[in-house]
Amino acid sequence: MPNQQKQVLVPVAQGTEEMEAITIIDVLRRAGANVIVASVDDINIKASGGIEFKANRLIKDCMDEQFDLIVLPGGIPGAHNLRDSKELEILLKKQAEQQKYYGAICASPAVVLHHYGLVTPGKVTCHPGFVDQIDNGNIVESNVVVDGNCITSRGAGTACDFALNLVELLYSTEKKNQVSYGLALPVD
Repeated sequence: MPNQQKQVLVPVAQGTEEMEAITIIDVLRRAGANVIVASVDDINIKASGGIEFKANRLIKDCMDEQFDLIVLPGGIPGAHNLRDSKELEILLKKQAEQQKYYGAICASPAVVLHHYGLVTPGKVTCHPGFVDQIDNGNIVESNVVVDGNCITSRGAGTACDFALNLVELLYSTEKKNQVSYGLALPVD
């Protein structure tokens, strides 16, 4: 069922990178996904750049749900706060075990996914400032890297490309193009 609504979890935390988070949420919602924004610490989020927004719920309230994709924005200290969430670790490891999509951008591929053992031995990318934290030589210098069910990206400047790649994986190239063209149009 290619047109079935996909269930996506976007975990956030204090210090999450707002451009990455909002771009991922917006692009996936434009594609028709049911995106749940779940905080690992507090419903009210103060992002790394100072913008404040509200999560839909807490991550602890998502533990019994199934997701087609779990995708993490980066940002510091946001990535560290995501990494320290036991509930998120359980959800991500379950996602990987079930061979469902999971991804991360910016610092989160290194700080969160690598920390949980979810990017080895595959190929991965992340923010250039964090490549030294992934010690197994599997870094690829590319804006977006898809390796099996793990999708990673470099940072805020690649957030739209990353989100559009997620749409393509979840839906189709046609849906990616539709959303992409819609993003290119002026919004009233």
